[in-house]
Amino acid sequence: MARHPPIPALSDAPLAPGLYVVATPIGNLRDITLRALDVLAGADLVLAEDTRVTGKLLAAYGISAKLQRYDEHQAEQARPRILAALAEGGRVALVSDAGTPLVSDPGYRLVREVAAEGHAVWPIPGASALLAGLSAAGLPTDRFLFAGFPPPKSAARRTFLEGLAGVRATLVFFEGGSRLAASLADMAAVLGAREAAVCRELTKLYETIVRGTLAELAADPRFAEPKGELVILVGPGREQEATAADVDAALADALSRLRPAEAAAEVAKALGLPRRDLYRRAMALKSQG
Repeated sequence: MARHPPIPALSDAPLAPGLYVVATPIGNLRDITLRALDVLAGADLVLAEDTRVTGKLLAAYGISAKLQRYDEHQAEQARPRILAALAEGGRVALVSDAGTPLVSDPGYRLVREVAAEGHAVWPIPGASALLAGLSAAGLPTDRFLFAGFPPPKSAARRTFLEGLAGVRATLVFFEGGSRLAASLADMAAVLGAREAAVCRELTKLYETIVRGTLAELAADPRFAEPKGELVILVGPGREQEATAADVDAALADALSRLRPAEAAAEVAKALGLPRRDLYRRAMALKSQG
């Protein structure tokens, strides 16, 4: 029987100065990379969204490191001190609670300012809930758009989704368990009958990936109020081949039965076009008599 080669020990080679953007596991602690462990062990300072969470990860691998909190509340005060440390040749690692930093996590402004000051920024790739969900959803991956967390209120969320309705790519969202059912219902209403997937507890013991249409997922009792954060993936709408004349004809038909807002919504769902644009056109058609 073939034997796996032994796992190499942590490297004792010194790190080059600079900021290291380090991906950490999204669930299963064994998803940490060997290079990430080298960096965390060799850094002069580890910036963590929550030092308690990162402390548990470091303890699991026997790593002692100087930890400093870096989140949205601490960022403005912390950045000057971090830049000063880098100016003196420091080696600083940035991690989030889980996954790849800067993906719906603090760090963008820090990376920008570090680069502007001429210091090196080293990406240390690894786990990502975004890519893990995309790889298992069974939806097109040649083009995708990460849209982050939808707004918490339904009205704002529907407006947000209307702006994405015309995007010809798989849409990827993060969402909290308490808002999942409402978000899925709004997605079904705005984006129409699209294939989708909900990924829960990725890489953890109770990992669950459920596929179906948005309407089916919105009605699934398992998603009434699950715990934790989830990844929602929505397939692209069908390719739009309608001409301007086709759009006007569809709107004229809808306007014979419905008010402009309702006509725009009906045609938007049928043709996969932004409802806001169709509403403006519907009003123009109505004014023409």
